[in-house]
Amino acid sequence: MRVLGIDPGSRHLGWGVLERVGTRVEHVAHGVIDVDLDGTFADRLVDIDDRLGEVITQYAPSHAAVESIFFSKDAQSAAKLGHARGVVLLRLARASLQTSEYPPALVKRTVAGKGAADKRQVAMVVTAILRLGTPPRSDAADALAIALTHCNVVGFQTALAASAPARPARRRANVP
Repeated sequence: MRVLGIDPGSRHLGWGVLERVGTRVEHVAHGVIDVDLDGTFADRLVDIDDRLGEVITQYAPSHAAVESIFFSKDAQSAAKLGHARGVVLLRLARASLQTSEYPPALVKRTVAGKGAADKRQVAMVVTAILRLGTPPRSDAADALAIALTHCNVVGFQTALAASAPARPARRRANVP
């Protein structure tokens, strides 16, 4: 399973690709899509769409994981983030990727052990888990953390399904 994790943003969109083979998770690539702030907001959304499409084409993920929306005190920032997330979700749907969404607190709890971990802590733990030489930029580290969360959730679900006892087949009554 190859997972594309995405930390949406209208200025800086983090992405990270991980490969899960059995119980092992390996780093494939990561990066940040920095959009040109001189253009219009619509131009930024087009840039995000185009460049995310290039990442999908290059790395061919089978699954995607996106940070779910959280509420902000700044309504304008929250609306812009919502637009960027919409572009991301549309691009993922058009690529026919199986997509899951995870709240930020769950991602932080899964990776760093506590839901209130700061960006630096997340980056350090992601760097250690994936054996990266240097910590990635915070947006890419968050995207890798989201992909790691998805790998862990799928791994847990797979192990749970494998440990469940087989259900006996139901007998059907002969009804005339």
